[in-house]
Amino acid sequence: MKVHIQNVRRILTSIALYGALAGVLVALTPLSAFAAASQTSRAQLFADAAQEFGVPQSVLLSVSYNESRWDSHGGQPSVNGGYGLMNLTTHMTQEVDGRGDLSRPLTATVSQSKTYTLDKAAQLLGSNPDTLKNDDRQNVRGAAALLAYYAKQTNDGKLPDSIGGWYAAVAALSGSSVRDSAADFANSVYQTIQQGVQRRTTDNQWLNIPASAAVPNKDLLQNLPFNAQTNKSANGTDCPSDLQCRFVLAGYAANSTDPADYGNYDPANRPKDMKIKYIVIHDTEGSYQSAIDHFQDTTSYVSAHYVIRSSDGAITEMVRPSDVAWTAGNWYMNMHSINIEHEGFANDGAGWYTEAMYQSSAKLVRYLARQYNIPLDRQHIIGHDEVSKVRGSAVAGSHWDPGAYWDWSHYMDLVQNKTVSDVADLFNSSRQISQGRTIQISPAFASNQPEVTDCSTGTCITLPKQGANFVYLHTGPDATSPLLSNKYLHPDGSPGTTRHDDWSAKATDGQRFVVADATRDWTGIWYNGIIGWFYNPPQARNAHVVASTKVQARAGLDEVPVYVTAYPEAAVYPSEVPPAAQNQLYTLPKDQLYAALEVNNPTDYFYDATLNFSKPYDHVIFKGHDKYIEISYNHRVAFVNAKDVTFR
Repeated sequence: MKVHIQNVRRILTSIALYGALAGVLVALTPLSAFAAASQTSRAQLFADAAQEFGVPQSVLLSVSYNESRWDSHGGQPSVNGGYGLMNLTTHMTQEVDGRGDLSRPLTATVSQSKTYTLDKAAQLLGSNPDTLKNDDRQNVRGAAALLAYYAKQTNDGKLPDSIGGWYAAVAALSGSSVRDSAADFANSVYQTIQQGVQRRTTDNQWLNIPASAAVPNKDLLQNLPFNAQTNKSANGTDCPSDLQCRFVLAGYAANSTDPADYGNYDPANRPKDMKIKYIVIHDTEGSYQSAIDHFQDTTSYVSAHYVIRSSDGAITEMVRPSDVAWTAGNWYMNMHSINIEHEGFANDGAGWYTEAMYQSSAKLVRYLARQYNIPLDRQHIIGHDEVSKVRGSAVAGSHWDPGAYWDWSHYMDLVQNKTVSDVADLFNSSRQISQGRTIQISPAFASNQPEVTDCSTGTCITLPKQGANFVYLHTGPDATSPLLSNKYLHPDGSPGTTRHDDWSAKATDGQRFVVADATRDWTGIWYNGIIGWFYNPPQARNAHVVASTKVQARAGLDEVPVYVTAYPEAAVYPSEVPPAAQNQLYTLPKDQLYAALEVNNPTDYFYDATLNFSKPYDHVIFKGHDKYIEISYNHRVAFVNAKDVTFR
């Protein structure tokens, strides 16, 4: 009989936590016992708004649960310009670089929506829109007022007399101009009401929706004005048949009279023209439906191949794997990757990263890996946090999703379909961690609970303790020494911090590094040109030894350039095409060793300049002769020219 390693880990974790009887009893307490505890300020403001505007409390709670999991996210906007507990949307202008090509300018994007729900809600309340962004009570009141407004529009001027009669109002609150998208959001809201849900928020408040047999009245949807367009394609999806994926086409159209101004992806013919090497894991920083709507809007200049829902693992494909999505903010990595967005907010972690999501995503990754011959390891299944932006001025803003709370260990067990016998090596600490060996970071997720802070609102708060996928790196072999710094995040040379978005001093589960030094309880690795130390006692290893080729600067060179792209040399481009610019972001000093993750990297550049093929050599792929080696340099994928290094 095969025993899956994730089940063994769960059993071991349960045994380790057996003494925490009070926590276990709380987890097993029925919903009714939480009734009193849930009547906290947040639960009460939902009750107050529901009563004030005549909206069923379960509808209001379910809308918020599907948009934010009952968290306000510190007043920061979601992916589609939504704010607060209800994700009320407004005009949002931001510089985006999902494509990540130095030959193209950064694009200023304005969020597009049929209805900016925050502005309409503020109008109904006679309030300032900024108040609804930052005040939880007014945010919920605004959504309740808007739901009542839409309900009367769709129900002959009066409020519905049943929960099911609010279906069309919920669809309208989505702000989508496409009927199918609005209906999908409403369906999710009603599914939550029917199933019931409970959750402890990141600020330790319990809320719940008791299960209800509410039947939505979908006929009322015809009373709302939607575009005739439906963005669901009848074409088959690039998914395993048993996942029942759907296809919703990402936006692809001109945004102005300039043929170079278009979104949100580039048609290609992969893997015939470009090798697919990576699958990149993202989180949406917004709800499932808001991400889908965002990727359909061509002025967002961003897309993804797939989006996966938290509650049930449902998958929407939006860009064919053969095409290049504008996702990772690095054109070379986009050229060679398939990108999967997972519904959720990184700061919330397990509140969004459900078992259904992990299972569905892992099955999709196994399918794609078979189709495109992608190795099922952490050097090819990577996080967006491992992809660097290409402009030096933008590196500090490189994405850090899916964040500290994505369970890489469990996820890769599912991806690789591992059993106990398959991974006996993982827990074998007999191979000594010593200088010159390559190690792979592998902390025990459930018990590894370092301090993580969120400073997105200007006031730093410590996030609730939960399992995390990384270890901190210090400048010396003790916990009191400063954390490593990074010149882009800390240009003043100050130490790294425990901020969730500060990747200066994090080594994540699955990443590989070469040991520079070791003591009994601490291991030093070459990281970002210096030694980073992490706690690694023999009785509870946070890393294990792996086989790896290593590289170092060629003899006679004090340092060699480190890049985050691997483009061809200038000589391969015709005079009509500007050579792809390749920034040197770091250096590899002499006598330091770094793990070589892949040796035979293609050097190529997809010159996709316009929507209408109006420039010479438009949509041509240029291939180089130089060879680049992919290395694990710091927290991100990097490349060195083979001419500059030697192997060890």
